[in-house]
Amino acid sequence: MSNQKFYITTPIYYVNAKPHIGHAYTTIAADVLSRYHKSMGRDVFFLTGTDEHGAKIAEAAKKMGMEPLTFCNQMAEKFQKMWKSLGIEYSRFIRTTDQDHIEKASGFLEKLKENEHLYEGEYKGLYCVGCEKFLTDKELVDGKCPDHNREPELICEKNWFFRLKKFLPRVKELIEKDKILIAPENSKKEVLGLFKQGLDNFSISRQKVAWGIPLPWDQTQTIYVWVEALLNYWTAVQDENKGKLWPPDVQLMSHDILKFHAIYWPALLLAYGVREEKSPNKIFVHGYFTTNGQKMSKSLGNVIDPNDLAKKYGADSVRYLLMSQFPFGQDGDISKEKLNATYHADLANGLGNLVARVARFGIRNQESGIRNQEYDNLMLNLRFYEVLKLISEKVSECNNLIEKIKPWEIKEEKKQKESLRDVAAEILVIAKMVAPFMPETAKKIKRIFKTEKSEILFPRV
Repeated sequence: MSNQKFYITTPIYYVNAKPHIGHAYTTIAADVLSRYHKSMGRDVFFLTGTDEHGAKIAEAAKKMGMEPLTFCNQMAEKFQKMWKSLGIEYSRFIRTTDQDHIEKASGFLEKLKENEHLYEGEYKGLYCVGCEKFLTDKELVDGKCPDHNREPELICEKNWFFRLKKFLPRVKELIEKDKILIAPENSKKEVLGLFKQGLDNFSISRQKVAWGIPLPWDQTQTIYVWVEALLNYWTAVQDENKGKLWPPDVQLMSHDILKFHAIYWPALLLAYGVREEKSPNKIFVHGYFTTNGQKMSKSLGNVIDPNDLAKKYGADSVRYLLMSQFPFGQDGDISKEKLNATYHADLANGLGNLVARVARFGIRNQESGIRNQEYDNLMLNLRFYEVLKLISEKVSECNNLIEKIKPWEIKEEKKQKESLRDVAAEILVIAKMVAPFMPETAKKIKRIFKTEKSEILFPRV
């Protein structure tokens, strides 16, 4: 794998509210994958960032009595601080207010217009500012947006439209043949079902949204925020040094933005002139969190703040806890109680206790160069939950082996140390496997077995 490139993206996150545990989940997963591929010698580019234009952002800024850009600056900083507190090492944090993004996004749409894939028309429809998207009557619940519980506005305005229909057969074929691999499988089925329902050309501009990037050829219009947001994956790697990174190898996202990424995004790229074989390689859809069976909400008082978790357990432990709760790609339920139980069972009493038990005998050991094939296969397929299960099993096996060996009953120090050499070697293999999830913990374990100075890895909380 060495010298191959690996380009991974998260969605860019709306800055209308502070970062939450769902944002943390996606970004930690991307960081885990990024670190794994770096360990395999690949040239990794990990992109994350913030989505800062559109009516929803302007509305949030107005409520705070701030100019939109000032508001965006403050909110983007909150995301950057959180990623730092969770040990996220991205290659670039892109903001849609970055000048290079503005210029390249404008250029992208100019090319679409030159290629005659855009046309001017009139749009009339129901628009939810919360979603920043148009909704059909059948998508409403009691006349309201189901996600934001607000009545959409009836909008009638002149827009520029993208000829999506022209590209639908090609996009469908790319998905069917897994040239754009959508995972898990149920997400692929859902996308293919959307083609059967019928998809129409869509608006790429807004007439009455001032906070956005103006269309280069029509200053009365700004680029529709959803179109502009998708373009960040393109604009981030369009300078001379980064051109070789295209296309994205893995794009992580939640279920609610799948249609935009799996259908609209590849179609826009084809219209621009990107060859089919240079379409995004893999779109992976992760699940949603509930807590104690309920959707997280401020009104219910059940929101779990990643900052609070990081203060209590430390960055490495939070990364482990979120990735170990349920299989990546499925919905799952978490709670503060479950997270605390996992922390003590897997980390304090599991890995931490194992390292302490062996380290107290003053054993030094060298790293093993052996790779675990099962581990590699699981990591490559984003099966993080199963990876951590595998690691947990190895920790249990080592603890059981110590109980069999009973080194504390061996009187001679040399024989005592010799009896634990294989366990110590296995601990270093575990450290290597857990490193993408808990990078600082992995370093500490290696340091303990190099210097013979013990450290408490996971203090009881």
